[in-house]
Amino acid sequence: MAEVPADMLVTDRDGFERELGDLLVRRGKLDPRALERALRVRGGGRDSLLELLPKLGLAAERDIAEAAAQMLDLPVVTGADYPTVALLEDKVSVRFLHESRVLPLSEDGGAIVLAMANPLDQYAIDAIRLLSGRSVLARVAVPAELEAAIEKLYGRNKKAGDSLVEATEEGGDESLEPDVERLKDLASEAPVIRFVNQLITRASEQRASDIHIEPFENQVRVRFRIDGALREVEPVPNRYRQAVVSRIKIMARLNIAERRLPQDGRIKLAIRGVPIDLRIATMPTMHGESVVMRLLDRQSVALDFAALGFGGPSLERWLSILGRPHGIVLITGPTGSGKTTTLYASLVRLNKMERKILTIEDPVEYQLDGINQTQVKHSIGLTFAHVLRSFLRSDPDILMVGEIRDKETADNAVQAALTGHLVLSTLHTNSAASSITRLIDMGVADYLITSTVNGIAAQRLVRTLCRSCRQPYAALPELVAQLGLQRYTQAPEPTLYRAGGCPACHGTGFHGRTSLFETLVMTDAVRRLVLRHAEVNEIHRAAVEAGMRSMYDDGMLKALAGDTTIEEVLQVTREN
Repeated sequence: MAEVPADMLVTDRDGFERELGDLLVRRGKLDPRALERALRVRGGGRDSLLELLPKLGLAAERDIAEAAAQMLDLPVVTGADYPTVALLEDKVSVRFLHESRVLPLSEDGGAIVLAMANPLDQYAIDAIRLLSGRSVLARVAVPAELEAAIEKLYGRNKKAGDSLVEATEEGGDESLEPDVERLKDLASEAPVIRFVNQLITRASEQRASDIHIEPFENQVRVRFRIDGALREVEPVPNRYRQAVVSRIKIMARLNIAERRLPQDGRIKLAIRGVPIDLRIATMPTMHGESVVMRLLDRQSVALDFAALGFGGPSLERWLSILGRPHGIVLITGPTGSGKTTTLYASLVRLNKMERKILTIEDPVEYQLDGINQTQVKHSIGLTFAHVLRSFLRSDPDILMVGEIRDKETADNAVQAALTGHLVLSTLHTNSAASSITRLIDMGVADYLITSTVNGIAAQRLVRTLCRSCRQPYAALPELVAQLGLQRYTQAPEPTLYRAGGCPACHGTGFHGRTSLFETLVMTDAVRRLVLRHAEVNEIHRAAVEAGMRSMYDDGMLKALAGDTTIEEVLQVTREN
């Protein structure tokens, strides 16, 4: 253990911080250009580099803590190091601990072991030494973990004026709630800013697609959606519950005074030098506003078919459909099945200098170079149908409509296809064949469907097995017979794979997601069935006979290849 002397741990702070930045760059945790920018910003303010880097979203707090600990030859505080009983509770105020970002961990002989977010803070070291009458041994702490530990130990015994936001009793006078100006002040305080920044950074590092902040009577739960599944993380400290939501609303330029109605917004920021877009949706609930933040990392999204899991006969049929000069091409599936990403991958493939492509989306998730993208604004009447009519006067070659959700939009898409345009769009149905029934239910004439729809792809997302820890096993004969696995392999004993669990996948056994596809081509046999309004199962069988690989078949092949588990496939699809 390293005892902190009365003088500073380092005498040349500027040199130390420059060396710290260089170490983070060498470790690949910080972009060199981001470091130079941070040093310029630091030169005009009082924040140290340890505080400035995470505040700007340029580096993760844990990476900074580990680098600082290495340079100072100090240990990094782990979860097991934090005490279960508060130390020096009668001598140290909670406000001081929060503002100084320190926490007494234990007594070691005649010294106090002190967790510090900034181990160079000599004022905090001196204060603890004077209050305790003992020497101090420093430890480097990750700020978010330190704040959570302080809240856990001292949150129930807050002294007057210590809390950021005091919750009102149920049924109490609404005038007791913090007013708008007070909420703005609270949302601008360093602990709240740090908490929100760290929450977004952690979600990005763990590959989360969404952050859910959900208020309940006694806690504010936080969950990350990773690979399609929600995982609970550390909750929002109860004292921050309103301030955190207000901070997010300020960042998204929403009205923080409006807590009775849902609101939507957007945030653009950089995490470790990587631009990230966040779509924000707030919703009033019984115990406050819930917030969902969808993370859109434009640099990590894979807009190529191979990365999406689109391959084999399904991809060949899809590319043949895209290659036609006019008609309607549809992608169908439930919300969150990857339809929009597949549409973007298709547009990237179609995007040529000699083609003009226009899109109408709600919202525009990723900006594509060379493509004119428009976002729906229902408040001013800018709807899918209205924009689609206007598009036809702009001399386009290809149109993309985010979703066909009503008869007017469907009719306009049909008219665009009949006048020589290629139209790409999505529907919400369970299978490719059922999309035809859905269009008929919307009121589109059957003869127009057969003459304009070129093809329909249906897709689902399944979790991908971690390559480092997946475990092969021989499928039981009963399972082989029940699922018909022998149709998909020449091996006498089919091999399947199950999830294991390792540090690379955080013990889940899965890492990422892939897609299951089926691509229906509008053949003459399918057209005859459409014209006589045949059942969905008949249309599906005719498409399979014409060469369509069903989603069930695609899933079974990927399960046998070790890409996913049989349980994942059965969860999202059934054999037709």
